[in-house]
This record gives sequence, structure tokens and C-alpha cells, in this order.
Amino acid sequence: MKVLVIGGGAREHALCRSLSHDPDVTAVHCAPGNAGIGEVAELHPVDALDGDAVARLALELEAGLVVVGPEAPLVAGVADAVRAAGVPCFGPSGEAARLEGSKAFAKDVMAAAGVPTARSYVCTNPAEIDEALDAFGAPYVVKDDGLAAGKGVVVTDDLAAAREHAVACGRVVIEEYLDGPEVSLFAITDGETVLPLTPAQDFKRALDGDEGPNTGGMGAYSPLPWADPKLVDEVMTTVLQPTVDELRRRGTPFAGLLYAGLAITSRGVRVIEFNARFGDPETQVVLARLRTPLAGVLLRAANGALDDQPPLRWLDEAAVTVVVASHNYPDTPRTGDPIEGLDEVAARDAPHAYVLHAGTRRDGDAVVSAGGRVLSVTATGRDLRQARERAYAAVDRIRLDGSQHRTDIAREAAEDAEAAGADGPAGAAGIAEAAGA
Repeated sequence: MKVLVIGGGAREHALCRSLSHDPDVTAVHCAPGNAGIGEVAELHPVDALDGDAVARLALELEAGLVVVGPEAPLVAGVADAVRAAGVPCFGPSGEAARLEGSKAFAKDVMAAAGVPTARSYVCTNPAEIDEALDAFGAPYVVKDDGLAAGKGVVVTDDLAAAREHAVACGRVVIEEYLDGPEVSLFAITDGETVLPLTPAQDFKRALDGDEGPNTGGMGAYSPLPWADPKLVDEVMTTVLQPTVDELRRRGTPFAGLLYAGLAITSRGVRVIEFNARFGDPETQVVLARLRTPLAGVLLRAANGALDDQPPLRWLDEAAVTVVVASHNYPDTPRTGDPIEGLDEVAARDAPHAYVLHAGTRRDGDAVVSAGGRVLSVTATGRDLRQARERAYAAVDRIRLDGSQHRTDIAREAAEDAEAAGADGPAGAAGIAEAAGA
């Protein structure tokens, strides 16, 4: 089977890497891709938002499966165009992708499905905004109703900053603050059957200690040794299956990757938000631990046959990914800087550590930065401590002028797990078992 992946970030690099290791995949193609993806897939200069162009490319390549990575093409209906051309596609319809494309729509679906989430108001003018901010108080949580490339959410104690962001958004969702640690749980679904993956945790703030502005994500790790082994079953029962059932009831079945961003609050699990695709950077660590060949699972979901999928198999290891970002990310990141040290990582750290490209491009023989998040340095190990050591050792070999990265990805979880004796293969296996392995 030939597979075409749509997108050009580290998530798509992780997908292409996993697909390239699948014995049933004869060729991997990617549009538009990046400098790193070009090492494992053939690249095509096609606009990811142009559904007709993507469908034509899939037919030209005789692709047996198209995987749409980013949210914008999904909301734009690219998956619909591919399916209309008769090619199996992993990714929800444009209508179902509104679950991510509109926070207000997602809240409506959750209310109808009885899914636990934060109390909220949808506001469209300054008077409504002021009333909602006053009702909830600090910390203020303000979310742009539409897609904002991971930068549409502001969580702050500063009323003026919250109001400024809300007014600038136009249509905005203002909600109560949810306390407790956050968890990302992905589920593959064909619109009826729901198959959860292993949980992960990402780090949204730019700086160590969860300081600084929100970003698209500065790192992630999996498994979560501190999580309740019953967490996945609970989320399946209270969140994932009810949401999929409600969308099917509405006549807009969701087939693809349903991503639940969760808060483990003092009052129980609550949904922070839904995404309609693999998350970035969580995908990097989840796929690093997946032993089951990926293509067959995605194809079954695309063809409505996920009920035939055998249980997923997972490595009894931990995975950590650290994002290397450009100077001044997430504000106005600088691009065009040469990246050095990639060959050193490949020579000295593989196979336990490797580099997934996000914002990169080729400039002659050089690889240069081409975005805010530039690289995701990913590593596996027998436990979180070893995975962290390997990831940061590889990060230290990379040279990118003015670059930044967090130094505390998975540190607290690794320290707590070691203190409790819960880390290592036994801890990883426990979480994997909870996720259906």
C-alpha cells in the first residue's frame, strides 16, 4: 500500500516515520512535507488546503490511504474531497471537524452528550465578555472560537489582558478555570468503534516551570506513571464514546483521530477541549511507543472496519520529546538560520534518540529553520529518566542560533516515579494495559 500524508510539521514527520517502518507500506508520500520528512517520504509541492489538488495527487500516486495531519485542511473539507475521489482517507469530514474548528460547537456537542467539561459562555460583544469575565473571576480562561494554530487560548490573572484577547477574537468562549494536571488522550475511531491510544502529557508554556506565553507545545512524555490505571476506561465511558455517538446521531459521524484534552480536577475528569487530529508534540511520544503497525489501523478506521482491529501493542518503555524553537517564539520567530548537529545525532544517538523536523526547509545542502517550532527531539528509554537523558543529550548536539527549549520536560514525573518506584517497564506496561494493549 502507498500512503500519502498531508502536512509539514513534526507530527507529520512522526506519522511518516512510523508508516515507513510498516511492512505493509510500499511507499510513503507527503505534501508538502519538510526537510526531515524528505528523508523518509517523497515530497510533493501541493497546497494542503486545496482538497481537489490533494485528491488529484492521491489518484496520480494510486495511494491506498491518505492521512490528513493538520486541523486546517480537515476543517476546510480536504478529507471530504479525497473520499469523494474514491480514496480511503483517515480524517474527519469538514462538518465533523467543527469539533475543533469551533469551541462553541464542541461545547454544544458535549452538553448534548453529557460530557463533563468547564462551565462556559459564548460571547460576541464587549458587554457579554465583561459579564462572563466577572462571573468566573480569575484565573481567566479565554478561547478564540475558531482555529488559532495553538495560540488562541489565554489563561491569566490579568483582567485587562483577558479582556483584550477576548475582544480581539470576536466570537469567543470564556469558561471557568479547571484545576489539576492535564492529560492528552487520543482515540482512533471509524464513527462507531473507539480505540484509545496511550495517554501523554504535553507542556504548553514557553518557559521552564510553566511560565511564559502559551505555545503550540514545547515537549511531551508518555506513559504517565502517576495516572490512575482506570483513567482510560473512565474517559472512554464518559467522554470519547458519548461524543462519537452524539456526532453520529446528528448525521455527522466522526471518523479519524479524536483528541481529548483533559484536566484531572478535584471534581473529576473534565474536557478542556477537543481536537480533530493527532496532537503535536504528543504524537511524537505516542507513536514512539506503538508496536502495532500503523497503516492497517488507520485504514480500518477509514473503511469503517475498526471493530476487526486486534488489540494494540505497546513498548514497555517511556518516550520523551523536547521541542527546539526559533528565537523569539511564539511571538515573531526568526527563520532562515542554519541547523547543525543533525548528522551527529543520527550517528551517535540512534536508534534510541532521533530528530523529527517541524519548521525546516532545505537551502542548498543546508537545513535551515522555517518556523517557530523547528525540531522535536524524541527519545525512548527503560524509564522516563533514561528517556529524558537521551533526549537532552541529543538536544545538546544541535546548534541553531538563538534557539530555545525547555529543560524540565518530564522532569517532575520522572523524579516522582523514581521516588515511588513506579517507573520503568512495569509502570509503562500498566498504563499501556489501561489503554487497551
